[in-house]
Amino acid sequence: MTTPVRHPYLDHPGPIAFAHRGGAADGLENTVAQFRRAVEAGYRYIETDVHTTADGQLVAFHDATLDRLTDGAGRIADLPWKDVRHARVAGSEPVPLFEELLEEFPEVRWNVDMKAEPTLHPLLDLIARTGSWDRVCVGSFSEARVARAQLLAGPRLATSYGTRGVLALRLRSWGVPAAPRRSAVAAQVPESQSGVPVVDHRFIRTAHARGLQVHVWTVNEPQRMHRLLDLGVDGIMTDHIDTLRKVLEDRGTWV
Repeated sequence: MTTPVRHPYLDHPGPIAFAHRGGAADGLENTVAQFRRAVEAGYRYIETDVHTTADGQLVAFHDATLDRLTDGAGRIADLPWKDVRHARVAGSEPVPLFEELLEEFPEVRWNVDMKAEPTLHPLLDLIARTGSWDRVCVGSFSEARVARAQLLAGPRLATSYGTRGVLALRLRSWGVPAAPRRSAVAAQVPESQSGVPVVDHRFIRTAHARGLQVHVWTVNEPQRMHRLLDLGVDGIMTDHIDTLRKVLEDRGTWV
């Protein structure tokens, strides 16, 4: 059973299935082609990442550089959009602007990881300009960065915890006095970190008592998916979108 919804972004019956980078297992992560495949498979929640180019364009891309994933090279932050737009993921697919994704997939809700500080203001400006407050949840490993986003945008912006917020919630679940930020609507966490379990009954119970959903990343094996769903998590992020869909179908919770 999911925890009560605190923000329209989370208004979804049953556990939320997130396509991590659109379904990174297919090798075309964070591309329009891969996002389209996820949507055609029935996904309505997609996780992505954003960086800003040297001239302030907000692109959906995980790495700080183009080198690993594309036929281009260089730090995105040092390159103008006119150069980044010519890079091809896996030699075939262009790097998209995040604004393009909002337009191309109007029914999708986006979970957006702000990879660097310069993404904060362009992302909030884009969400405001397009009226996408109910379609975007903003996260970051930096709790300070996501807290600043929340402070600037107020309760209309859905946010998850950064690393420090997750740690505070984990400590609280162990009975250690800690005060995680109350403005978040979700704790988005790995199943474990450095060999230490993060997601267990105590963590989920503590999160739910604070009105938070728990979304776990990045889970690709069906047995792990079943175990986490049995624990009561509210969402799973996966690279293997067909696997997660089948697990939820088998449980009667695919929507």
